[in-house]
Amino acid sequence: MVENNTAPLEPELIRKIAMDANPAFAMLAGINLDLFTMLKGKTMSTQQMADALDVQTDKLEPLLYALVTAGLLSLDDKNFSNTIETAHYLIPDSSSFVGDHPYLNPLILSWNFLAALKTAETIRAGEPQVPYDFSSRSEEELTQDFKMTQPIALRAGRELVAKYDFSSFRTLVDLGGGPGGLSIAVTEQLPHIQATVVDQPSVTPIAQRFIEEAGAADRVRVKTVDVVTAQLTGSYDVAVLRALIQVLKPDQALLALKNVSSIVKPGGVIYILGHILDDSRISPPEEVWHKLSSINYYDVPAPYTEEEHRRWLTEAGFVRIRRDRLPNSDGVMIAQKPAVALED
Repeated sequence: MVENNTAPLEPELIRKIAMDANPAFAMLAGINLDLFTMLKGKTMSTQQMADALDVQTDKLEPLLYALVTAGLLSLDDKNFSNTIETAHYLIPDSSSFVGDHPYLNPLILSWNFLAALKTAETIRAGEPQVPYDFSSRSEEELTQDFKMTQPIALRAGRELVAKYDFSSFRTLVDLGGGPGGLSIAVTEQLPHIQATVVDQPSVTPIAQRFIEEAGAADRVRVKTVDVVTAQLTGSYDVAVLRALIQVLKPDQALLALKNVSSIVKPGGVIYILGHILDDSRISPPEEVWHKLSSINYYDVPAPYTEEEHRRWLTEAGFVRIRRDRLPNSDGVMIAQKPAVALED
């Protein structure tokens, strides 16, 4: 086959790709400066906003006009206001704030933007250039991270019990549950469920504090256990692993699922929530971009494909495996432990 080397008249695709990141950077700056909150229900000039923020007008003004160009602010006679979409989704104290979305949360956006600049270096070095390790972060750092990402877990918990029937479950284990957001939300909706959050030593003291502050200590308990290397104890109707498999190496993922299988009751169910790639590895697009970002902070080849999840779940003894998706865009793998032990 002879290649057609005739160049297009203009590098339209390349130009579009090069410019697409700029509105996202401007949006994140606006969120971090609380611009959209400041404009809630009102119109303000550049000078008024600069005075309120105690910043220089000539530094703030380019961002404001960039946000107008991006379609996130409206401009009327040099006065700025939120657009309808911005007012609905970009004000943190709003119930519809995108902070509870796994791709749009401001902290995760910041991580991904920072990581993107290191991709070539990571590939050359063969190791993450902005590594993130839960065990080595200080309690203060983890607490701040969890405050920013807790809305994602809370939403995931609410959506999980809204979409699937948890009415017959009495006990839930939330493995790699972080500060317990998913368990807090599940037990708020279904108070008959007793939940147990399992995580590593650097996380569980923070989880205990978050759970107590949420008034959920009577419904959610905490255990300090390594899901991969330690023997898990207890017996549960349902196990949930949110954002856990995607930070483990393949052999660790299989070991973790085998461990989980040992504490799920016969007939019980496992839900894996998080980032899941199609087997083609080129879709969904947001998962492809997440995988590219992830190489910069996690030394694992995740997120993994549907087929990889199916294989590990099968090897761990689960059956009736299927894939789904929550409204918040979390991928979901669902499987059941056989009610009767399968013969070899």
